[in-house]
Amino acid sequence: MAIDPKERTVYYLHEVVKKVYRCIQRTEFFLYDRYPAIKPVLPKEIKILYADDLQKQYPKLTPKEREDKVAKEYGAVFITGIGGKLADGSIHDGRAPDYDDWITESGDGHKGLNGDILVWNPVLDSAFELSSMGIRVSPESLKLQLEERGCTERAKLPFHSRLLKGELAQTLGGGIGQSRLCMFLLRKAHIGETQVSIWTDEIKKDCKKRGIELL
Repeated sequence: MAIDPKERTVYYLHEVVKKVYRCIQRTEFFLYDRYPAIKPVLPKEIKILYADDLQKQYPKLTPKEREDKVAKEYGAVFITGIGGKLADGSIHDGRAPDYDDWITESGDGHKGLNGDILVWNPVLDSAFELSSMGIRVSPESLKLQLEERGCTERAKLPFHSRLLKGELAQTLGGGIGQSRLCMFLLRKAHIGETQVSIWTDEIKKDCKKRGIELL
């Protein structure tokens, strides 16, 4: 979606995140209304968190372990600021330099205008990513992120050069994996249960252990 430059704030991003989450939550209840065996598990509100805060709070845990911990505690979380360097020099997870804006100061010492929507998956007993989203790079943040990743040559590419010249609108967007969303809402243990897949012997054995019947 195109946004006004004044909407390039973490607060605006979080409002959009809440709208997306409400749609997912309503879909879960819609399914429960028609298929009562699928009990709702999503909390009323999504918890907004920051990757740098989680690193400081749980320095001995890996990013994946931090995600599991907070997703289990809150049921649904949005981890803000993924891709930029944390206090210890690490990053929570990799992000391309020419996609989401993960370098802009967002207030209160935080950086990044992007993040991930994660929910607690009771079938897999782990955090489960439903969407990676954020405010896209501006001319200023694109330049800084290309420099930090050491790939300034990309500035000559068609998209990059037009953005840097101010010829393109500011935008916000993200992806929601259709198969992953169906997998979570239908309480499936493997993505192959929601899309056409090839089942290897190893996957068949693992599914059998979990009590999954493959058709």
